[in-house]
Amino acid sequence: MITKDMLIEDLVQEYPKLVVPLKMEGIVCLACGEAVWGTLEAQALEKGINNLDDIITRMNALVMSEAL
Repeated sequence: MITKDMLIEDLVQEYPKLVVPLKMEGIVCLACGEAVWGTLEAQALEKGINNLDDIITRMNALVMSEAL
């Protein structure tokens, strides 16, 4: 289960196929070479993202549905 206090490194390692959906949400920019460290919440705050709970809900739904 994905939570806002999950480390980005752990999230990417555990759910690598979420990189693209998260990037589309503006959370992670691994494809452009930006180093991303810290928690999902910290990254969202840094990017000015205010709907993190909604994003987490969608990411957990993706993981649960095995739609990845």
